[in-house]
Amino acid sequence: MTRLPSRFYQPLAIGAPAPYRELPVCLERMIHFMPPHIEKMRNKVPDLLGQVDVVLGNLEDAIPADAKEDARSGFIQMASDHEYGSTGLWTRVNALNSPWGLDDIVQIVNAVGQKLDVIMLPKVEGIWDIHYLDQLLAQLEAANGISKPILIHAILETAEGVKNVDDIASASPRMHGMSLGPADLAASRGMKTTRVGGGHPSYGVLADGTAPDDDNRAFYQQDLWHYTVARMVDACASNGIKAFYGPFGDFSDPAACEAQFRNAFLQGCLGAWSLHPSQITIAKRVFSPDVDEVKFAMRILEAMPDGTGAVMIDGKMQDDATWKQAKVIVDLAKLVAANDGELGAAYGL
Repeated sequence: MTRLPSRFYQPLAIGAPAPYRELPVCLERMIHFMPPHIEKMRNKVPDLLGQVDVVLGNLEDAIPADAKEDARSGFIQMASDHEYGSTGLWTRVNALNSPWGLDDIVQIVNAVGQKLDVIMLPKVEGIWDIHYLDQLLAQLEAANGISKPILIHAILETAEGVKNVDDIASASPRMHGMSLGPADLAASRGMKTTRVGGGHPSYGVLADGTAPDDDNRAFYQQDLWHYTVARMVDACASNGIKAFYGPFGDFSDPAACEAQFRNAFLQGCLGAWSLHPSQITIAKRVFSPDVDEVKFAMRILEAMPDGTGAVMIDGKMQDDATWKQAKVIVDLAKLVAANDGELGAAYGL
């Protein structure tokens, strides 16, 4: 059961900051994961700040059990040592049912909560996970005099989480958004793949043949994640939060990574995770709108200043529905232009 509408935006602890009524406007094309227990990686943060939209200190998967506490203290050190400006500072904590999750949250918020923008919570299965973290964060914010609310980003990586996706999206005003976690979700569903994101050569449709034994029938590979991404995007969009594609694990196949990112972008995702430096450039290219698309969208807005009626542009009819589509593209282009002067100039903004 969720809170009454009249109480939804009330702080959950005396002295905690009031929740946002609208999410801060941020460019988040890539959420760049880095392992904070490795000093060499922490030393690269100053260079990353000029390249990525979000830096995330990862404490969960890919961090060995005997390095969990070092990762936590490394993230605190990393957060303390630098000013992040317009670059988002996030952390992915360990799951709430792990031995490390509670200490991750408490120690990090106590030490650097004022700098922290978002906590990414893995393996969210229902509103109970969000409500627990929501209440805990309010108490920690109040105890530490934190002036802005720390947001929650849920990872969809269990079958139960996908089933409850709408409830999760509306569970709290702290909800920033959601990411698809394809590897854990594949295991939870019993899917027969060991790939981390992307397609599978055995998942597709077979073209009709001229005879049952026709060996020349074309096979078209399909997107394993289309259904889940669409469900996530609908849940996020209908609740005013953000949808993201998660990891793509094959660093040796940038073309497949770009294809997966682009599918997610076209479906409504605002960004994706970058696990390797090579994926930063891919995410920046994919999740920034195409220059020609932006220029055409601007023509639609100019031709229909109030968004009503219908006009013909290059032989194509444009009406209030396409005006809304154009506005989505132009609004994103303006956000990109404010952070990327080169693209802004190309857009003419």
